This record gives sequence, C-alpha cells and structure tokens, in this order.
Amino acid sequence: MNDSTARTSLRLGIDLDGVVADFNAGWMELHNREFGGTLTPDLVTSWDGLHDIGGFDDMDEFWAWARGNEQRPSIFRHLTLLPDALDTLRALDADGHRIVIVSTKPDWAIHETLHWLADNAIPTREVHLTFTKHEVDCDVFLDDAPIVLPGLVEHRPNALVCRFVRPWNRPVDGAVDVSSWAEFHALVTERSRVRRPDVAR
Repeated sequence: MNDSTARTSLRLGIDLDGVVADFNAGWMELHNREFGGTLTPDLVTSWDGLHDIGGFDDMDEFWAWARGNEQRPSIFRHLTLLPDALDTLRALDADGHRIVIVSTKPDWAIHETLHWLADNAIPTREVHLTFTKHEVDCDVFLDDAPIVLPGLVEHRPNALVCRFVRPWNRPVDGAVDVSSWAEFHALVTERSRVRRPDVAR
C-alpha cells in the first residue's frame, strides 16, 4: 500500500525570549556578576515581577539597567540558547518549514537581537520585531508570553497557537500546551500532514 499522506511547508512563528533564548538565566548571570548576587531562574514565577527579584523599583528601572552602557552591551547579547531549541529549529528547517522569528523588543534592542540571531546561527530568513505579533501571518505560533497568547488565538483562528509552558504563564483557551521542543516538533509534523487521494494499492 502506498503512503496516502504528504507534507506541506508551514510558516512557524517562533518567539525568542523564554522560547529559544534563556532570557532569565541571561539577565541573572549578568546581574549576579554586577551586584554579587546568587539569583537563579527558578525565582521567576510571574511575567512582570523581574524588578522585585532584581531589587529594582519597577520594570522601567529594570529595563534601564538591562539596556546596557558604555562598558557592556544590553542583556540581549548575554543570552544562551535553551536546550534543544537550535537543534529543533534546524530540523524543522530541514523538513522544509519556514522559521519566522516573531519577537517583541524595545527599539534599543533591535540591532543586538539581530546580532544574537547571527551569532547563534538561527535558521531564519524572516524576522519580525513587533508588539503586535498577530499581524504576522503564520500557520503555527510558539510563544510563552501571557499577554500575547490570547491575541494570537483571537486574531489567528486558523493558526495552531502553542503555549510554551512556563511558570509565568497559564493555560489559554484555544492554545495548545507544549512542554518541550520535541513535543513542538511532533505537533508541527502532524499539522503539516495533508491527506491526498488514494493511489494504487
């Protein structure tokens, strides 16, 4: 019997921080070096509480520190890759899917984010740094931001919206929970399958 399925190429909208890049480990490693602390990523359990963990008055003060200075670049150049992220992106790219980076960044972080993508050889030809991610047309989205996921579900009803499960987010109606890159790869593979008419048996 011949295989009656084929696969189609999908546009995969991939977030960066907390999904591909280990944002919390990165800023904490830098913070510990500069302030002599012992912060660890497991301390992060809420989306907007980073300033409390870092000893800043508010998130504006946190981002002012994160921006960098004459002695060092911003925190976005200090981030390491999360486990399995790059290998899975490369595998998805090899499968014929288009990796579309869709990330929210302040204006001052744009060039350093592009440098980071190049430094880590992220397999993408398309990058969107935007506060309105739902405006980017993708077949599948992978994101961890609780303020972003509901909008993707609402504005992209035909897309598969995946919540990368993290301590700082909660289930979102209409989004599929993903706990690992392997699980995401499997979901994309299943989504890409297209039934075709039966051929000679």
